[in-house]
Amino acid sequence: MHSVALVVYPNFQPLSLSIGSVFECANLLRGEPAYAFHLVSEHGGAVMSSQGFSVNTTPMRAEGYDTLIVSGYLDFRLPEASLPALVKAASVHSRRVVSLCMGVFVLAEAGLLDDKRITTHWLHAPTLRKRYPHLQLEEDRLYVVDGNLWTCAGMSASLDVALALVESDLGHDLARQVARKLVIVQRRGSEQSQLSALLELDPRSDRIQLALAYARENLRDDLSVEALAAVARLSPRQFSRVFREETGRTPAKAIEALRVEAARALMETSRHPVEVIARETGFGDRERLRQAFLRAFGQPPQALQKRLATP
Repeated sequence: MHSVALVVYPNFQPLSLSIGSVFECANLLRGEPAYAFHLVSEHGGAVMSSQGFSVNTTPMRAEGYDTLIVSGYLDFRLPEASLPALVKAASVHSRRVVSLCMGVFVLAEAGLLDDKRITTHWLHAPTLRKRYPHLQLEEDRLYVVDGNLWTCAGMSASLDVALALVESDLGHDLARQVARKLVIVQRRGSEQSQLSALLELDPRSDRIQLALAYARENLRDDLSVEALAAVARLSPRQFSRVFREETGRTPAKAIEALRVEAARALMETSRHPVEVIARETGFGDRERLRQAFLRAFGQPPQALQKRLATP
């Protein structure tokens, strides 16, 4: 059985607790226990979260765990010196060490990140880089795996990391079932950017939001201005004007961004050839997909596939 320990400390961000549901569902769907989940802290007992409620914990054990996960803060602060020392001692006997969001600072203070590729929340990346200039920071990545070290971005990315851990342990099919059980719309891979295309567009009106939501769910269909205007119940001319006012982009550029994001996610989570990915995401053929990737990333989709295929 895999022992998984989530390390919390005073003022930890409680969204990190949600990863326990991933391992709980893995046990449920597998039909037998695969994970033993532990909520631990430096001294054990009640630990207060940043939202004012406390959780009961057991003392972190020096002999380590199969997977040791360090939760994060909401705002920047350095941990007490005793915590990184304890995490470092436990990491020696743990198969994997994971940081959630600003938990990376605990690992950095423990000296566990030297010569490792890492990531953290984009907002705190400049502080991390300034304090630890020797680290190999990849700040736009959702999560990064380097050997037995896993680091991830903001707190919602903890679910993506937990699903990736389950996939590594128990296979793709079970991880997919867990995601469906938790009603996670899209399993995001490590290469995915921390900022989604929909979040960057951020329209104000319900009608434009409705049109973008429709587009996101129907990327293979006709997503012309006329089609989207009909969804938004506006004339094509009105729709184009309002869309650009609210998002700063033309509808065509926005739809391309959504399709590129979906294509990149498919490359990370499947082994489909480029032709299939182009068809599934509405590009139609590999040349249109290639041109879109060159505009978005400065490299063709084959370059991403090659990087993903490299151990």
